[in-house]
Amino acid sequence: MNTVKDRMQFVPWQYIADWKCTACGDCCKLYSVVLNFHEWLKIVNTFGAEKTVSGLGKLYIKRGVDGSCPFLCSFSSLYLCGLQQMKPNACKLWPFRVLAEPKYGQSNKAEFNFGGRKLFVYADSMCPGLKYGYPSWEFTRQTLTEFIEIALGIRKEQYKTTSDLILFRPQTGYRRFGIY
Repeated sequence: MNTVKDRMQFVPWQYIADWKCTACGDCCKLYSVVLNFHEWLKIVNTFGAEKTVSGLGKLYIKRGVDGSCPFLCSFSSLYLCGLQQMKPNACKLWPFRVLAEPKYGQSNKAEFNFGGRKLFVYADSMCPGLKYGYPSWEFTRQTLTEFIEIALGIRKEQYKTTSDLILFRPQTGYRRFGIY
């Protein structure tokens, strides 16, 4: 059987020109979300323990009957996270992996120097928001840096690492999904 895990391939960041969330929902439909204890506690206190599950020594968001995250919200053909105010780091970081060691090979293309610290950054090639090519300045200095800051616990809020969808509400004006 060909599972999602069998199809996952990780690409070093230096092969990626840009990334933007397309709000396709694939990350929420195909993957289990690992929670740290504090994330688990927030979800349990807000939504109840039945929205989570444990297994293999880890805590997860319990997947719905269709296999997707129960907090995935659909708007026509767009999908957004219903946990914006408490979105788990695993979700904030997808499709990127920020590692201390080069786990997926090609270390010279995965290496990223962040404030004198050597990190290795890869992206899950299944994400349709990846644009391949020479990394743009904006991707390298803004988007990728934001992913790294989130991974290291330096930053919590998302700007470049979430969907760019914009709504107009007459009473409040324009609002970006993902940062309110």
